[in-house]
Amino acid sequence: MSRRRTLGTGKKIALFVGAASVAGGGAFVMASTSSASQAQQPRTKAADSGVCQGLATALGNNQKFIDGQRAAPDAQSAARIANRQAVIEQIKVQQKASGCAVGESAQGSQAAQPAAPAAPSAAPSAAASAPAASGRQVCNGSTVTLSGEGGAPAASSNQFPAGTTLKVTNLDNNKSTTVKVTSVSGSCVLLNNAAFEQVREPGKFLIRRAVIEKVG
Repeated sequence: MSRRRTLGTGKKIALFVGAASVAGGGAFVMASTSSASQAQQPRTKAADSGVCQGLATALGNNQKFIDGQRAAPDAQSAARIANRQAVIEQIKVQQKASGCAVGESAQGSQAAQPAAPAAPSAAPSAAASAPAASGRQVCNGSTVTLSGEGGAPAASSNQFPAGTTLKVTNLDNNKSTTVKVTSVSGSCVLLNNAAFEQVREPGKFLIRRAVIEKVG
């Protein structure tokens, strides 16, 4: 009887040690999984600051345009406002898909002014590729974003009337597009979706280093 009790106690100790090992192993696995999950979390939630800034600028420019139309309305203001509100809703969808703050707005396009001195030196090479379409440089220091509007390549501007031809060169990839201004916006030049696709870098909604030229 004594021997059976001793063996029973030994078995209990062995089972206890085994259970502790399994529990410890489980705790280690859980801790490792938790650590791996935490390590991966920033990568899944972090948003590209350039993409978010570009979308915020586009949203802000459209809001500024709407505010201007409401402050000085004309016969076409209601239609223009409705169009830009639809554009803003589309930008919000893009903000959500990109992991940005939905509804974040940044009016104006002066963030890249410190880089403006580099633009004139790079302009000749961009103009040399298409000399017939080069012109007088304007809006020095302005960044370029998109209006979110569809249709054929075109631009909108708060400085140039409809019918003005503008050439926009992205100095980061040396791509250019020459388009006509078709409507009013809240900045020097906003490109619609088709025009922006001709000069954008993949995944970016803002051109920080741009040369804008008035042609003709």
